[in-house]
Amino acid sequence: MSTGTLLAIIIPVAVVVLLVALAVALFTRRRALRERFGPEYERTVEDSDSRLAAERELSAREKRHDQLDIKSLPGHTRDRYSRDWNNVQQEFVDRPEDAVHDADRLVTSLMHERGYPTEGFDQQLRDLSVQHGRTLEHYRAAHDIDTLSMGHNATTEQLRSAMVHYRALFDELLSDGGQTRHAHA
Repeated sequence: MSTGTLLAIIIPVAVVVLLVALAVALFTRRRALRERFGPEYERTVEDSDSRLAAERELSAREKRHDQLDIKSLPGHTRDRYSRDWNNVQQEFVDRPEDAVHDADRLVTSLMHERGYPTEGFDQQLRDLSVQHGRTLEHYRAAHDIDTLSMGHNATTEQLRSAMVHYRALFDELLSDGGQTRHAHA
């Protein structure tokens, strides 16, 4: 068999093998991102120009998150946050708008104490999405109602709903969401 014939067989086979390997790698990456980010995966895809762009964004979030020093809280700090949350809930009876604002501040404080940057809501969402993608919609909903209440336009039922939403993320952050990751040295 001549070299030309051999190359005519080997090159297409190599290209097919390479394409199959690439397809498997993309599928594996996509599945891993879906599992990691939960509903946030689809939300990011919908908000992006393409699935590939969304997946690049999610991978960038993971890389940024890996640089953060996310830490567990000692028992006494958890107890303090639990007491603070109970106080916010009690405040809701007499001052629901204030309680919702305080719940937002308490969640932000807890995020900061765990090691999450708190430089802005959109960045908070991106940072939280890596480990807390399944409760992120709660945070969005609560924040939207908190913003609405700043203009005194939220109903008591909406404010109550905001407290429930904040509580979902608060509980997950307080319990570490089952995970703690430290930055790589």
